[in-house]
Parts: sequence; structure tokens; C-alpha cells
Amino acid sequence: MAIEILIVDDNADIRNILNDLILEAGYKTRLAANYNQALNEIDKKMPDVAILDVKLDKGDNDGIDLLTHIKSKNKDVPVIIISGHANIEMAISSLKHGAFEFVEKPFDQVRLLNFISRAVENLNLKNQNKEYENKLFSSYELIGDSKNISSIRDQVEKISLTESRVLINGPSGSGKELIARKIHRKSKRNNYPFIIINGALLDSNKYELELFGEEKNNGSISYGALEKANMGTLLIDQVSEIPLDIQSKILRVLTDQKFKRLNGNNDINVDVRLICSSSKDLKEEIRIGNFREDLYHRLNVFEINIKSLNERVSDIPLLIKYFASKISNNYNIKELNIDENDSYILNHNWQGNVRELRNLIERIAILQPENREKVSDIVKESLKNNNINEKITENSLSIPLKEAREKFEKEYLTIQLKKFNGNISKTANFVGMERSALHRKLKGLGIKEFN
Repeated sequence: MAIEILIVDDNADIRNILNDLILEAGYKTRLAANYNQALNEIDKKMPDVAILDVKLDKGDNDGIDLLTHIKSKNKDVPVIIISGHANIEMAISSLKHGAFEFVEKPFDQVRLLNFISRAVENLNLKNQNKEYENKLFSSYELIGDSKNISSIRDQVEKISLTESRVLINGPSGSGKELIARKIHRKSKRNNYPFIIINGALLDSNKYELELFGEEKNNGSISYGALEKANMGTLLIDQVSEIPLDIQSKILRVLTDQKFKRLNGNNDINVDVRLICSSSKDLKEEIRIGNFREDLYHRLNVFEINIKSLNERVSDIPLLIKYFASKISNNYNIKELNIDENDSYILNHNWQGNVRELRNLIERIAILQPENREKVSDIVKESLKNNNINEKITENSLSIPLKEAREKFEKEYLTIQLKKFNGNISKTANFVGMERSALHRKLKGLGIKEFN
């Protein structure tokens, strides 16, 4: 599919020059001559790349406003800002708002095409990473022969055929999101969006904005999770963390099947299947006054309870074998030689549950040990160092924030470099840094670059 580039400039000559230049380079184009036309084009269909003039017909910062609007809908879309009235402040402002590049008029055509090419490459890389992650996640199965997992597989098959709301209970890392994805994929909504909103990760002031969206004074719209999930499925993860005032608004949506955006006057109707998950006991949260009982009964039409990995130890050997095969294929390396009945693994306190186990297998894959003995050494060292019960408070909370951040950054960037075989450009794009900034960061952390 050809890349589509939106060109926004109130000067017809420049629009036509850009249009001819970009078409000749093999891309598709859409044109807008003013702010409202641009807004309509963006809201009608999001472009793959946008080229925006700063000054249009409404004010000095029209391009910045359009940039902000695009980023509110899809932060991954590269936006190139152009201006014939360029200054340092304008360039800095556009970059702070998420612009991919800032170009002065009159522009060099070759240089502009290079920027466009880089923007497309950046977009493709992000899309590839998303596709990879989605395939990786969606390809996972509910692995295990324990009574709990066998029962959940049966429940998923049955509940997927209905439109009932679902509440999934289980500890962190046990597979609640995977279960929700399985329900969606097996339902009649599988061709529509699966949207996740995490109640534990949101700023307390942004819950309403993230759920319901906003109508801004300039006429632009920031869509919330409910609209993004229209015709599909919305997973509210860690629903227990949603504030009480927002809980009441969710209840009204479930009752009336409609809502208003922030600063909006019109009712918005959506058709969304709601799935919620929690690692807390919601009945206890109700008792202490943190969760509405009426909302609980609305959400809990069908309940799925997944146990911790420590309660289904029989599943661990199957999970090890499964992850070893999956990750070996993903990294294109030989099958990992892991003893799935290693007593050290079986007796470990898996507070991170399946996620912690999968991370262990991935760590082994990254280090690529030569034999089973070295695998065993890595297992012991990793589990000793990463024992959540004993080590998180001791290791993370007893050191200064700066030291803890540097420690994490060093491990994170080392893993990403290995993932991309030492390719600085791909690593920089993935982690969201400029090449030069990544070079400086690696040098500052004492990480040696490799090819």
C-alpha cells in the first residue's frame, strides 16, 4: 500500500510544487489549503505523514495546533513543519510538540525528500515493531494442563460467543490481558479494534480525557478509548484504580449506552464490549469504600479467575518448553536447552507469575548460553537477583533515584542493542531517541557499541 502524505499550505504554488515532488517520488498525496480543510482531512482519515505550514488562515501557530491534533490521535505519525517565517523559538516549539523535522522556506527539494524518506522509514519501523509485538502476543496460547487453565480455556470458548461483560481476576503477570485478547479474537468483533486502557498507569487528572475524549476550542477532537474501541472491545486493566467519580460516569455509560466528550454538548453513542481486569479483590475494595458496588455488579456479568503461577506449578514445565520454542524462533537462534523440570525453577516464588517466567526465558535467549550447565547458572543467578519478594525493596528503594534510573537504562539499552544486532539507527528509532543522543547516552553509561 502506497504511503499517503498530507500537504497543508495556504500558498497554491508551494502546494503544487510539493505535490508534484512527492508524487514523482512514488507517494500518494492529499492537499489542504487552510486550517479547516486540514482538520477535515485529518479527521476523515489519518495520513501516514503530514507536511504542515506553520502559518495558515487562522493564526501564527496553525501548524502547531494541527500537529498537536494529529499527535492526540496517533502519536506515531511523523509530521514535518515548514515555514517561511522561521526562527529558533518556532523550531523549538514545533519539535517540543512532537514534530519530526522543521524546514525553512525556500526549501531544498533533495533535502526535503530525504526528510520524507526518513519519516517514512521511521513510520515503517514503528509499524513493524507493533506488528511484531501484536503477532508475538496474539500468537500466545493459554498453556497448561492444570485444572485452572483447562477451565479458563472452556470459559473463553463459551463467553466469546456472547456479548456479555467480563471481569477477569488474577495477580499481576498471570495472563489477564491474554485472556481478554483471546475472547476478542474468538468473538464476532474480532475484525474491529481491541483497545486497552490501564487504570493504574493513568494520571489521576486524565482518566476522563482518556476514556471519553475532548472537544477543543479550535474545533478539533481528541478521541477517547470508548470511541476508539467502537464496534470492538475495550479492556480496562486494573479497573480497581479508577477514581470513584469516574466510576460513576462509567456506570452511566453502561446504563445509558452514551456519553459526552469533555467540553462537548452532544451525546456520543458507541457499541463497545467491555472487559475489565483486576489484581485486587474488588469485594474488599467495595468494603473499604474504594469501589462502587453497583458498578461491580454491572461489570461482573461473567467472572474468570486465574490463579498465580505458584498455585499451578504443573504448568511451569509446559510454559518453559513453549516459551523456549517461541523465543528461539523469534530470535532466529537454535532451540534453548532448558531443563523444564529444574527444581530451582519449580520451587521459585513466582510473584511476577508467567510474565516473570517469560522474561527469564528471554534473558537466556539474549545471553545465548552454549550448554545446559550454563543455562542453569543463568537461571540461578537471574532468579537470585530478581527475587521480587526479597530484592525489589532492598535493591531499588535503598539507592538514589539517579542511580536506580541509570541501572535500568544500562540494562534496557544493552538488551535493545542486542535485539537489533548493534544497529544504532534501528535502536534509536525503537527507543525514541536521535542517533546522536543515543551515542552520547551509551557513552555516558559505559555501554560499548557493537556490530
